[in-house]
Amino acid sequence: MDQTQPDLLAPLGDLAVFAGRWAGSGTGHYPTIDDFAYDEVIEFEPSGKPFLFYRSRTRKAGGGAPMHTETGYLRSADGVVELLVTQPTGFVEIQRGAPVGGVLDFTQHTLGASPNAKPVHEIRRRWELSGDGRTLTYDMWMAFDDVPMTHHLRAELHRAD
Repeated sequence: MDQTQPDLLAPLGDLAVFAGRWAGSGTGHYPTIDDFAYDEVIEFEPSGKPFLFYRSRTRKAGGGAPMHTETGYLRSADGVVELLVTQPTGFVEIQRGAPVGGVLDFTQHTLGASPNAKPVHEIRRRWELSGDGRTLTYDMWMAFDDVPMTHHLRAELHRAD
């Protein structure tokens, strides 16, 4: 993120530390699929308002084919951080959490699905900033079909701007 535009960060408060471009890699596993590795870029773009535009894009490890993308917003609302996500697989989710020491431990508030989306019943996310705000680690859990809530993804990304 261009640090010469601090006016874009001012309305963000505690969310300003997320602003910018993050790149790294992760691994995924789930009882119904083979384990896999991926590369990821996450962008949190400020707008001068109290939210960040969020976009995540993954590729097979080593710069391979595109895998997944999702977009949305990260915003503060009444002292709670909300992550609003739209997935092209037919899901819309709202996650909420209170920031505690660089950790956003979200809980699902809403999960909406289109009529032909896969049977995902629940999603949970956790983001953690470390290394003086230069490393973003996240975990994601999912309940899919008949499988109860199970850890699915873990990635470590580094500030790339």
